[in-house]
Amino acid sequence: MPYEFDAVDRQIVAALQLDGRTSNVEIARQLGVSEATVRKRLDRMVSEDVIHITAIPNPSKVGLSTVTFLTVGVDLAQLDRVTDHLARLPEVRAIYYTSGESDLIAEVWLASADALLHFLTQRIAAIPGIRSTATSHVLRTIKDGSRWRLPPVQPPRILVVDDDPDFLDITRRTLTVEGYEVMCAACGEEALASMRVSRPDLVLLDIMMRGVLDGLRTAREMRNDGALRAIPILLVSSLGESPFSGFLPKAESVPADNLLVKPVDRSLLLAEIRRLLRIRA
Repeated sequence: MPYEFDAVDRQIVAALQLDGRTSNVEIARQLGVSEATVRKRLDRMVSEDVIHITAIPNPSKVGLSTVTFLTVGVDLAQLDRVTDHLARLPEVRAIYYTSGESDLIAEVWLASADALLHFLTQRIAAIPGIRSTATSHVLRTIKDGSRWRLPPVQPPRILVVDDDPDFLDITRRTLTVEGYEVMCAACGEEALASMRVSRPDLVLLDIMMRGVLDGLRTAREMRNDGALRAIPILLVSSLGESPFSGFLPKAESVPADNLLVKPVDRSLLLAEIRRLLRIRA
C-alpha cells in the first residue's frame, strides 16, 4: 500500500528539498507545528524508505562533465550477476531494469570522452553476460532528480455558506488567492445538497440565514450524517452582536469546531482554517 502524504508531510519534504540542512526546529516554525511533530514524521518517512536525506553532487562542478545513459542487452540467465557487477562500479550512479529493446539502463558519470571510451572498452566489455550496449550522451541537463517535486494534490475544498453576497464574494476571492478551491451556498439547505454531491474539506458557515439558527441546524444535520460528520465546521457570524444573541446556545453545545465573530480579521480567519485542516489531515 503506497504511503499517503498529507499536507504536513508534503511541506516537510518541500522544505528539505529547498535546503536539506534546514533544522527540524526551523521547519516546525515555518509550518506552525511542534518540533516533535516534524521529527516523528521525518523518522517515519525515513524508516519506511519513503524519502532519503542525502547530498547529491553536481557532476559538472566535481569534474564529471561527461554524463551518459548506457543501455545494456543482457543474457537473461546472467541478469542478476551483471547488475551486481555494474552496481559495484564507482562510475555508475544508477541502474534500472527496463522493458523494450534493452534490459538495463545505467547512468554513468565520467570526467571526459576518453574516460567514457576506457570505461566501455575495458570495464563494460569485461563483464560476462552483456550482449550489447548503446550510449546516449547528455549534452545539457535541464532538470535532474534533485529538482523534482511531489506532484500537486487537489487543493483543500472549502464550502462558504452565507446569505450575504458581499461576504461570499470577498471570502471566495481571499481563499482562492490562498490556493483553496472554493464553493459557495446561500443557505443551509443549499449547502447540504452541495456537499453531498462534492464533499468539502471544511465548511465556513454563517448562523443567521433562512431563519435565525439556520446555520446551527445545518451543522447539527452534518454531525448526524455519517458521510458529513467528520468535516470541520467553522462558524462565522455576527449573531453574538445582534438582538438575537439570546438564541445562541452555550459554546459546549454548539455543533462546530470554532466560532469567529464578524467582522473577522483576514489573518485570523486564514490561521483558523489552516489549523482545522491540519487537525482533519
